[in-house]
Amino acid sequence: MSFSPQDRLLLVDAHAYAYRSYYAIRNLTGPDGAPTNAIFGFIKAMAVLRQRCAPTHVAVIWDGGLDEERVATHPGYKAERDPMPDPMEVQLDGIVEWLAAAGLASYCQDGIEADDAIATLACRAEAVGLPVVIASADKDFMQLVRTGISLLNPNDKYTAFWGDDEVRAKCGVLPSQVVDWLSLVGDAVDGIPGVPGVGPKTATKLLASHGTLEAIYENLATITPERLLEKLRASKADMARNQDLIRLRDALPLDLSLEDLALGDEDYEASHALFTRWGFRTFLRELETRHTIQGELL
Repeated sequence: MSFSPQDRLLLVDAHAYAYRSYYAIRNLTGPDGAPTNAIFGFIKAMAVLRQRCAPTHVAVIWDGGLDEERVATHPGYKAERDPMPDPMEVQLDGIVEWLAAAGLASYCQDGIEADDAIATLACRAEAVGLPVVIASADKDFMQLVRTGISLLNPNDKYTAFWGDDEVRAKCGVLPSQVVDWLSLVGDAVDGIPGVPGVGPKTATKLLASHGTLEAIYENLATITPERLLEKLRASKADMARNQDLIRLRDALPLDLSLEDLALGDEDYEASHALFTRWGFRTFLRELETRHTIQGELL
């Protein structure tokens, strides 16, 4: 397997972008009255991502359910998340249909969280020298940032790709410290409690002084003030649990190869049928223009 210096892999956090699209656009329906706002927004978002990243390889990764080991370790893991709105859920199959017609790889494996699948693919690509951009606002991905793996945060309109400096600006620590930082702070969205009373600034200060969570506990007697020391001591067992919950699985046996992620040809007929069904007139015009230009070039 070999890649050229111009190659780049774009990994997209699919559910995150579907949610983002659903809530960004309201009251959009197709000719049949079915909701199409998430589909429309997702297609536009993918166009922006491809323009910003110029990828040669793309994988849009969907959640396949919660990791059983994490749930066994902590039953509260992601337990309080609201169910997906029905008008959004009915649009997911349409997004997958469009991805296939657009020649973009879409992947979901039962029992595997999207974050872990993305981490696995990113590390595989890194191992063979294929640069990676992860498109997501999920803070868990900051732990993967290093040479060859960067983030595209859709909430950041000014920075092209996040590296070490952007991670440090966001949470005050290096990417290699993010798991420990999140373990201390906790993650309310994922139902992971941190050390009571330890917020982002305190966690950053502790890691700046000691480097790692392990070193903090090895030097616990030096921690001041006393109330912070006692809270850390009382939470010691939870910290190892939190590290395991937050650290992404990056060596999963996915039934997907990097070669599978190369951009495919757009299926004109399938795309035209989908855009017609959904009433996406602008996308239809753009598709027909591309098809005409390609025909003239041939």
